[in-house]
Amino acid sequence: MQCFFCSQNQKAIDYKDTETLKKFISLQAKIVDPKWTGICAKHQRMLSKAIKRARIMGLLPFTGR
Repeated sequence: MQCFFCSQNQKAIDYKDTETLKKFISLQAKIVDPKWTGICAKHQRMLSKAIKRARIMGLLPFTGR
C-alpha cells in the first residue's frame, strides 16, 4: 500500500482542503492511525498539523456527533 500523498506527488498538505482531510478522520473526529490509512511518517506529521489547524480555524469539528 502506497502513501496517498506520495502517489499524488503532493509536497504540502493544505489545511483549507477539508474534503481531503475528512478522508483521514474517523466518525468520532479522531485522526486515523497511519497503519489503517497507509500514509508515510512524513505525510502523517503534515496531515496531523493540517487537521489541527483546520479545527482551530473552524473548518473541521473537534468532536463527532
